[in-house]
Amino acid sequence: MSDDLSIFIGASRKPDDSYQQAEELLLKYANRHGIVTGATGTGKTVTLQVLSEGFSNAGVPVFCADVKGDLSGISVMGEEKDFLTARANTIKLDPYEIQEFPVIFWDLFGEKGHPIRTTISEMGPLLLSRLMNLTEAQEGVMNIAFRIADEEGLLLLDMKDLQALLRNMAERASEISGRFGNVSKQSIGAIQRSLLILEEQGGEHFFGEPALRIADIMRTTPDGRGAISVLAADRLMMNPRLYATFLLWLMSELFEELPEVGDPDKPRLVFFFDEAHLLFDEAPPALIERVEQVVRLIRSKGVSVFFVTQNPLDVPDTVLSQLGNRIQHALRAYTPREQKAVRTAADTFRPNPDFETFETITQLGVGEALVSTLQAKGIPSVVQRTLIRPPSSRMGPISKEERRNILAVSPVAAQYDESIDRESAFELLQKRAEKAAKAEEEARLREEQEEREEDERERKKGSRWTLPDFDDDDDDDRRRRSSSRRRSRRSSGRQTVAEAAIKSVVRSVGSSLGRAIVRGILGSLKR
Repeated sequence: MSDDLSIFIGASRKPDDSYQQAEELLLKYANRHGIVTGATGTGKTVTLQVLSEGFSNAGVPVFCADVKGDLSGISVMGEEKDFLTARANTIKLDPYEIQEFPVIFWDLFGEKGHPIRTTISEMGPLLLSRLMNLTEAQEGVMNIAFRIADEEGLLLLDMKDLQALLRNMAERASEISGRFGNVSKQSIGAIQRSLLILEEQGGEHFFGEPALRIADIMRTTPDGRGAISVLAADRLMMNPRLYATFLLWLMSELFEELPEVGDPDKPRLVFFFDEAHLLFDEAPPALIERVEQVVRLIRSKGVSVFFVTQNPLDVPDTVLSQLGNRIQHALRAYTPREQKAVRTAADTFRPNPDFETFETITQLGVGEALVSTLQAKGIPSVVQRTLIRPPSSRMGPISKEERRNILAVSPVAAQYDESIDRESAFELLQKRAEKAAKAEEEARLREEQEEREEDERERKKGSRWTLPDFDDDDDDDRRRRSSSRRRSRRSSGRQTVAEAAIKSVVRSVGSSLGRAIVRGILGSLKR
């Protein structure tokens, strides 16, 4: 029933228990964002699958996370089963076509999809600080680290680059504190320990090159369908903070890179943020404010954002008010908090005189949902109790062999599978240290050579003349003065080398490059 203007979601249930009216999502208003909520096991994943299929057939690329592994079935042909055919007949879905969809699998760990990477510089100090759960003082040190990297032309690509810069900052703590305020070695040490924890959790797979190109998640096929990018997130969910920070970074990159397109007839990309509560858990107010800003403005870039979560209370009111298309699966109301969640969900819908919304939310069956979408002129439709259509692709996960076959013919095969380690902060700082050490060694050898030459001159001078008969005290005094001169030359030489190694060599490179690394709206935000 879908056409070029809308996506068929399902059919609404009438008071006589018949299903007649089609519930559709108009593509023109899809970029006003949306939310899919409901308790575990009520059908959110199938709804996500149905929406992704509809957008793909309409030529709109999709990016979504596969938290449980069930969504991978969208990549292969569906199976005709009696209960699916029965539901199609109930909602008068004719024809009910079995179909497979163009899918690109991604995985931060590179196990179940192509690796997704970004650089430390692109992530920025704010998101990186939140990822490592740094204190405000430690976040301040992180901001200083990025400032120094910008001034001195140090590319921060992977974790070893940031670790090398932090070691360098610890050695220069006094100098840096004089410029930017107190930078303690204790704070730097705490950040280094947090980096170690992040590395043990698999964070080193995420940072590096080649970095993800936004164009590769906005592909369409030759027959006009939108590619569906599926992020394998089952292992990633073991580190919820990494998962939420990654998706937040991706949304920020979309906001920064895409041009303004106004109000298009259909979205350029649909972004599904599953387990959305992880984004807002313990998030500082400044970050929530910036997320609200991105959600509000990103629709002019042609990007539609759908938050998928269990409870509507998981999403702050300032963000929830931006979500015009709503699909609410069943909620339970056993505890006071659950009753508040049901009441909140009910109050967000335009009332339907045929039923009481609060009670209906608790009575919905699996595969049923309350649906309200934006209609002509952006007006929300009256909420309808809707039976969600069956998906055309397979319900459930695919096999390992099927996944390997899909990865082998992927349009981005071999583009991201091998990492690249080009010259960056780690290598540059290593070269500076080696250069300083070499200079010090050369200076030491030069001093020793000068001392030998001086001794040789003294010896030759003494051999030409007959020395007067000095007493032993005068001779000892002369030797002490000679030794004092040698120590003075040696001490002066070492001081010059230290200054060259610590000050001149390190600070001269930054002023010569003079280029600041540009980061995104979320990557550069300060608390």
